[in-house]
Amino acid sequence: MMTFPQQPGPIGVFDSGYGGLTVLHGIRQLLPQYDYMYLGDNARAPYGSRSFEVVYQFTRQAVLKLFSMGCHLVILGCNTASAKALRTIQQRDLPMLDPSRRVLGIIRPTAETIGNLTESRHIGVLATEGTIKSQSYSMEIRKLFPDIHVSGVACPLWAAIVEAGEADSPGADYFVKKRIDQLMRKDPLIDTIILGCTHYPLLMSSVVKNVPKGVRIMSQGTYVANSLADYLKRHPEMERNITQGGTCRYLTTESEERFSETARIFLHEDVTVNHVDLTE
Repeated sequence: MMTFPQQPGPIGVFDSGYGGLTVLHGIRQLLPQYDYMYLGDNARAPYGSRSFEVVYQFTRQAVLKLFSMGCHLVILGCNTASAKALRTIQQRDLPMLDPSRRVLGIIRPTAETIGNLTESRHIGVLATEGTIKSQSYSMEIRKLFPDIHVSGVACPLWAAIVEAGEADSPGADYFVKKRIDQLMRKDPLIDTIILGCTHYPLLMSSVVKNVPKGVRIMSQGTYVANSLADYLKRHPEMERNITQGGTCRYLTTESEERFSETARIFLHEDVTVNHVDLTE
């Protein structure tokens, strides 16, 4: 069994890139008292089209890094990692690494909320190719709400548009409309759409403009934050292992300068970031 620091530490939030910053923002708004450590594997992003095995290996490396830096709890703030790596890490790795530590994903909290939001019982998912192919949303939702019909469409360019700072451009509008139209043609009864990639909230103004009237858009930050608050209430032993200084550290596998520039698009503030290597 590997040995990790036992004293209380921050909550770790991992994403393949920058999208998880929208999840971190939602969590920090609701739970500002805790310390956080955000790790972006920006050098190897995007994960969306990578194989299950590669996503699992990369995600496992990131989780080990956050554990070794003092985190007892890690949130995979990435839909692709939640879809392709979470279950294996929970079932296979944690019992061997340290059974007291926890890794949580963002698909389950989203699925848990959907039952209260849809009236037609037809929902849509817009996500990366990897998340759509994994069928993770359909499976999680079906487990909880067997009567809900789920349709998904992959949006291969959306994350790249956001990271290029083009979320408000006419070009973004064209690609957003194209995928929403495709989804609504698949199932015209959809009344709720999950934005199943953490980049997509930054395209919200374009999404809202292009969805049919009366269709609700579900973005994940708030739901994940509520789910985490509930989790910590139910697990006081984990809550005691989290430090409360209201701080946030940022780590990236890419260039620090590049991370700071792009993070500004997501957070609207300047952040200090340190470089880490996950392959050591």
